[in-house]
Amino acid sequence: MSLARTFVGFSSTDINYYRLMTAWKANTNIDFNFVDCQLQTSINSENEVYIKKLCRERIGMASKFIQLIGQDTKHKYKYVRWEAEVAMEKGCIIIGVNLNGSRKMEQDTCPPILRDIGAIFIPFSPYIIKYSIENYSMNSKGWFYYEDEIYKGLGYE
Repeated sequence: MSLARTFVGFSSTDINYYRLMTAWKANTNIDFNFVDCQLQTSINSENEVYIKKLCRERIGMASKFIQLIGQDTKHKYKYVRWEAEVAMEKGCIIIGVNLNGSRKMEQDTCPPILRDIGAIFIPFSPYIIKYSIENYSMNSKGWFYYEDEIYKGLGYE
C-alpha cells in the first residue's frame, strides 16, 4: 500500500505537535508514517504572496490535509484558514486533529471553514491519525467521528 501524500496545517503556536508527528515517523517503535508534503525548510520571507505560492504548491502535491486544531486555530486566517481553503479547492480529504484530545468536532476550537464539509475529527494520537490517513474518505457534508469500536480495535480505551 502506498503512503498518502499529506499536508499538515497548523497554527504557529502548535508547531511542536507537528514536530512530534515527524518524530513518530522517525521512530521505528511507532507504526506511523505518511508522505509529508509540508514545507521542508522555513521560508525566509515576509512576502505573503510568495509564501502562499510555495504553500499552494505543497498542498497541490497532497491528497490528504490534516488540520491540527488547537486553542487559537479558529482565529488564524492569514495562513491557517487559507491553507484549508486551498486543500478544499484541491479536493483533499480533510482530517481535523483535536489537540485537546476530543474525538469529535469542537465548536469552541474548530475553524468554521472545516465544519459541515464532510471532514472527520479525531484526537492527536499516532494510531488514530494513521488509521484516518489510510481509511477515511470524505463525505459531502456534515462532520464525522469514529465510534468507540474503532478506537478499541486500535488499542485505545
